[in-house]
Amino acid sequence: MSEDSTRIVAIACDHGGVDLKTVLKEDLAARGLEVLDLGTDGSASVDYPDFANALAAALAEGRAARGVLICGSGIGISIAANRHPHIRAALVHDALTARLCREHNDANVVAFGARVTGVETARDALRVFLDTPFEGGRHQRRVDKLG
Repeated sequence: MSEDSTRIVAIACDHGGVDLKTVLKEDLAARGLEVLDLGTDGSASVDYPDFANALAAALAEGRAARGVLICGSGIGISIAANRHPHIRAALVHDALTARLCREHNDANVVAFGARVTGVETARDALRVFLDTPFEGGRHQRRVDKLG
């Protein structure tokens, strides 16, 4: 992964996450991060695995270092993303789960459920996800066992 890719965050969603994706993209750009938008952009029904797979490919290719995924509940898109061995996607519901997924699990993708998590909560959780380092130590051994 190039040093430049650490400033790039990939973001993708299905039709249930378009509105939240728009808000989170603005927050990412306001932080000075480059946003790699992998879709979708409309309300037409689409399949969330396609967007999880596109984000996983972007991270595997080094086009981004971290990712944000959104679907209606966050469940399906996070399951799809975690099928890729280099992805550690965490479905978060608030700032606490965002902090813990970084500190303990070294998550490189955060997932949100647009229909179950409020916009301001998601914005706060994204900020915490981006700002929280991995603790390493005893957690590294556990992360190593994931893949």
